[in-house]
Order: sequence, then structure tokens, then C-alpha cells
Amino acid sequence: MEYLMLLAGLAGLFFGGEALVRGSVGIAQRLAMPPLLIGLTVVGFGTSTPELLVSVDAALRGVSDIALGNVVGSNIANILLIVGVSALVWPIRVSGDTLKRDTAVMMAAAIILVPIFAFGMMGRVAGGILFASLVAYLVFAYRQSRNAPLADDGDLPVPARGLWLSLIWVIGGLVALMFGARFMVDGAVTIARTFGVSEAFIGLTVVAVGTSLPELATSLIAALRKQSEIAIGNIVGSNIFNILGILGLTAIIAPIPVASRFLTFDLPIMIAVSLVLTLLLRRQTIGRGIGIVMLVAYAGYVLAAQ
Repeated sequence: MEYLMLLAGLAGLFFGGEALVRGSVGIAQRLAMPPLLIGLTVVGFGTSTPELLVSVDAALRGVSDIALGNVVGSNIANILLIVGVSALVWPIRVSGDTLKRDTAVMMAAAIILVPIFAFGMMGRVAGGILFASLVAYLVFAYRQSRNAPLADDGDLPVPARGLWLSLIWVIGGLVALMFGARFMVDGAVTIARTFGVSEAFIGLTVVAVGTSLPELATSLIAALRKQSEIAIGNIVGSNIFNILGILGLTAIIAPIPVASRFLTFDLPIMIAVSLVLTLLLRRQTIGRGIGIVMLVAYAGYVLAAQ
């Protein structure tokens, strides 16, 4: 039964996230929002909604290891698993200055978690600082990019047509996400207790990969279309949203106790793989060989995380 709940949760998160993004993009376009602003806000928040609902639900129910493991594990999976798979599909090539600002923000967001985790409790003040940092980043990024050429609408998810249809997609997506988050947490906790593995491990692996399905789908589609910058931008943006937005909002709603393993093991790995991605992007190409190494490294992490 717990496996059916987990699968139902995965399906709800995937299809709910897709419906929410399509409906939101449709509404944003009807309101004449520029594609850049849609990408920074609507799509960014939309693809991160599964992580948000799962982490908030877990935190409210006192399963803090799943709430934290979901975010930290998603960031590790985004880099090692999703970038690795995307590089296998099509070698990732970016220009020298592309994403330099965003990778710096991603690194800063990861490092700021060190003193927060060392305190042993992520409270509402820390959550407020993280979320305020996200708002500041979005405002700065938008102002910096206003004079840049607008992105083609083809780079955005296909929107729902018509305002009322878009609203139905949004409402349906939110409902599917809420039920998906509940089933995901219920199934994950039951499996962890049945097999005697830690809730942190389940959060870092099964739940983290499950909530990263929207990012996986987006990056794979971009890789198949040979749009390397969209594939990488999706990952870097998601990692920033996960730390500043998801952890920030979750801590504001329900303060999160931080288990020592996150400070001594999982967070250092997240920081290390974030640094590796930053350095790889300076090489301008992430080929299939590096993609294979990333996938092997992710398998090694999953084994070590137990």
C-alpha cells in the first residue's frame, strides 16, 4: 500500500506541477507579462512547487529530516543526476559569461546554510532572511536583464489557452500537488519505518528525485532540442529557488530542527557538487564523459548516504 501511495504522490507532483506551470504561464501571457519575468517568477516557482508542498507538509507533521532532505537531496540530484543525464543526451555548451551571476548566487545560497545548520534549528528569522534574499535576487536579475533581448516564447512551457482554461489548469494543478505531497510524505515515512532506514535517507533520495521530476522533464526536453543554456539555467535556477524559497518559506511556516548529518555530510556534498558545476561551466562544455562521471558519482552518493 505504501508503494502505491508513493507512486500516486509522484504522479500527482509531476502532473500537478506541469498543469500549474502551463496554467500560470497562460495567465501571465494574458496579462501581458514579459517572457523574462514569466521565466524568473511563474515558471521558477511553478517547477519548485512540489518541493515546497512536500517540505511544508513534512515540517508541519514533525518529519523534519524529510523536509530538509527533500531540498538538499533535490539540489544534489539536480546537478549530478539531471545534468549528467542531460549531458548524455546532448553535450552541454554555454558561453563564457552565461550564468556567471546565477552560479555565484547558487554558491552563496549553499554556503549561507552552513551557519544556519550549525545552529541546529532553522527558525523563522533564518527563513525570512533566505526568502528576502530570493526576492532581492529576482528583482536584481530582472533589472539587470531588462535591456537584454527578450527570450523567445518558445523557450517557455506551452501555456494553456484562454483565461478560464488557464485558471482551471492552475486550480487542478494545485489540487494534484497537495494530494501528491501528502501521499509522497505518507508513503516515504511508512517505507522508511518498514525497512528501518532513516527518514533523512528517504528524503534525500526517493522524495528528492520525485520532487525534481519537473526539472528533469524540462532539462531533458531542452537537451533534446539542443538548448544547453535552458537546460543548465533550469537547474541553477531551481537550486537557488530550493534553498532561498523552499527552505525559507518552510522555516517561516514551521521552524525546522536540523539533524547533525546534514551539516557534516549532506550539505558539504551539496556545496562541493555546486562548486564542481560552477567550475565545469567555465570550461564551456560538459560532454558525455563528464555526464557519465556525474551519474556514477550520484550512485556513489546514494550508497554512502545510507
